[in-house]
Amino acid sequence: MCGNNMSAPLPAIVPAARRATAAVIFLHGLGDTGHGWAEAFAGIRIPHVKYICPHAPTMPVSLNMRMSMPSWFDIHGLSPDAEEDEGGIKRASENIKALIDQEVKNGIPSDRIILGGFSQGGALSLYTALTTQQKLAGVVALSCWLPLRNSFPQASAINVNKDIALLQCHGDCDPLVPFMFGHQTAEKMKTLINPANVTFKSYRGLPHSACPEVKIILKTLPCTFWKRKQNVV
Repeated sequence: MCGNNMSAPLPAIVPAARRATAAVIFLHGLGDTGHGWAEAFAGIRIPHVKYICPHAPTMPVSLNMRMSMPSWFDIHGLSPDAEEDEGGIKRASENIKALIDQEVKNGIPSDRIILGGFSQGGALSLYTALTTQQKLAGVVALSCWLPLRNSFPQASAINVNKDIALLQCHGDCDPLVPFMFGHQTAEKMKTLINPANVTFKSYRGLPHSACPEVKIILKTLPCTFWKRKQNVV
């Protein structure tokens, strides 16, 4: 599950305290696992929300001298003009879409599912949100970029998530995924979905990490997204 033809452990799951009527699927960054984010969500969870933190498969990563580590797809570089692993990105996205489909089969409406991630996981969440046929509640993208950006708008699933809510957060001292890259991603997203629904938050002095303020936002985000959806006529 959740791999490019490679096996990965079952996701780390924080179950809802009562019957789950919504879900957050959150994807970790390069070299990490879902366990850390699952622990974070366990401390800020909302009772009716199920939190799912899948693990990327282990594979050689070109960016890190072909060393094997958990990775959703291969990364050749982190500059805007770097070569991209198109096949790997698409395969990883299909696995995340299958995870979304499974939660829908479990009884959670797709528009009660938030997709998100950090760094490479945030990148995959953006790509998946734009290409899935399932209408999602929202997407949260932390310290990341939009993969295969030149394939859009042609690659977008027509109209399905054009009104999706997007929260993108990025530290202005990020040495790995430059702040300007994140800002350019937000501007690109405004051309692909309703720009009024795109929120880009910058954090002064923050490196490639999530600060306590971001974790507070993650706690309140589900209710914010669903309240916004209810107010849309």
